[in-house]
Amino acid sequence: MREQEIFSDGAIDDIYLFSSGSARLINKVCTHCLMYGSQNGHRIIDDHMVKRVIQGELS
Repeated sequence: MREQEIFSDGAIDDIYLFSSGSARLINKVCTHCLMYGSQNGHRIIDDHMVKRVIQGELS
């Protein structure tokens, strides 16, 4: 059984840049991204989605 990555490398980089490594912010961004991705039928969270979530819901 192959494990599939949920967050792309670019998404992880953008989450880190936004959160500066703060665990609470990382959790908040990831939760919002997972909800957004699920609601829109995405299997992979990419950097574009992370930016959209940060700008639309967390700024």
